[in-house]
Amino acid sequence: MHTRRIGDVEVSAIGLGGMPMSIEGRPDEARSLATLHAALDAGVTLIDTADAYHRDADEVGHNESLIAKALASHDRGADVLVATKGGHLRPGDGSWTLDGSPRYLKEACEASLRRLGVEAIGLYQFHRPDPRVPYADSVGAVRDLLDEGKIRLAGISNANPEQIRQAQDILGGRLVSVQNQFSPAFRSSEPELRLCDELGITFLPWSPLGGISRARELGSAYAPFARIAEEHWVSPQRVCLAWMLVKSPVVVPIPGASRSETILDSVAAADLVLTADEIAVLDAV
Repeated sequence: MHTRRIGDVEVSAIGLGGMPMSIEGRPDEARSLATLHAALDAGVTLIDTADAYHRDADEVGHNESLIAKALASHDRGADVLVATKGGHLRPGDGSWTLDGSPRYLKEACEASLRRLGVEAIGLYQFHRPDPRVPYADSVGAVRDLLDEGKIRLAGISNANPEQIRQAQDILGGRLVSVQNQFSPAFRSSEPELRLCDELGITFLPWSPLGGISRARELGSAYAPFARIAEEHWVSPQRVCLAWMLVKSPVVVPIPGASRSETILDSVAAADLVLTADEIAVLDAV
C-alpha cells in the first residue's frame, strides 16, 4: 500500500469512508464488518467516520461503534488512524442539523471517545460550520480538545479558504486536514485543494466518486473516465481515485464502501499509473 501523511502520521494513500455502513440503505452488520476487515487486510490505515453517521435518533454514533468493533476484532486494528467528526446531528427523520457550539463539540468528543474506546481520538474534525455560532468559537473548542490531549490531531470539514486560514491561525499552525466534497461532479473545492497543497495540509475528498447513489454512474456520466478505464482494463471509479492522487501529494481520498469488493477496487487506485495526456483529459472534464 502506498502511503501519505496526515500531520505526523503515515496513512494509506486511500482511506475508507464509513458512512454508507450506517445511514439509510445500510447493509447488515456482518457485511459491514467484512468490508472493514477487507479494507484492513488490504492495508487501509485511515477510516473516516462521524457521530452523525447513523439512521435512527436513538443510535447516535452507530458508525463509530461499528468501526470500534471491527478494529478490536482484527490484528491490524491498532495500526488505523480513525478520523471522526462532531458538529452535525441527525434527528432521525432523515434530515441533518447543526450545532457548532463549544459546549456541544466538547460533549460530542467525550461521547466519541467512549464509543471508540480510546483515550485520545486520532483525528477530530469540526464537521460543518454552524451559521449561528462564530467560526472562531467552534474551532476554539477543537483547539481546547487538542490542548487537553482528548484528540491527537485536529481538522475541519466543509470549509472555505478563509475558514482554513482562520482555523490554522486559531490552532496555532496545528491544522492537519481539511475534508471537503470533491469529485468529477463537484469541482468547486479546487481552491481549497490548492490552498491545502500550498500550506502542506492534508486534503480529504469526501464522496470522491460522486456519492452513494451516483458512484456506479460515474463512467456513464463522464465519458473520459470510462474510456480511460477501458484502456487500462479497470473501473472508472479506480481511474477517478488515481486521478485525484496525482493532483497533489496532500490528497487522500476517502471513498465510502459497504461491500468488500468496492473498497478493494478503490485501494487498487494507488497502483494505477495515468499518463500525462490522460491526466490532462480528466482535468478538462
